[in-house]
Amino acid sequence: MIRLNLAAEPFWFDTNHGVKLKLAPLTSAVMMAARSDPAVLALGEDAPRNQRALAVCKAIARLTVLEWEGVTGPDDAPAEPSPENIDALLDLWPIYESFELDYVAPALVLDAEKNV
Repeated sequence: MIRLNLAAEPFWFDTNHGVKLKLAPLTSAVMMAARSDPAVLALGEDAPRNQRALAVCKAIARLTVLEWEGVTGPDDAPAEPSPENIDALLDLWPIYESFELDYVAPALVLDAEKNV
């Protein structure tokens, strides 16, 4: 059974590491755009799976992170969620793991289930 959540409103996602992300819903359009991201395509088909997973997660984050709390720059001033800063945030393992497991993976599991 699939429970539809037709609300297309952004929501706050707590990474449980002092960082909260305001995210757009992870839709099919976002997944398709992430898979077509230049950084993902540049990897080529023979890229290791972990490199592809990181590139896709970063592409998804660049598309969906609208705001954040708990992220500062080197000067301790609040950092803007720019593409470069989003990539740098996801280079931190605990943040990447939370984002991948709790935001991205449920969408991928649903995608895998429909292909069984």
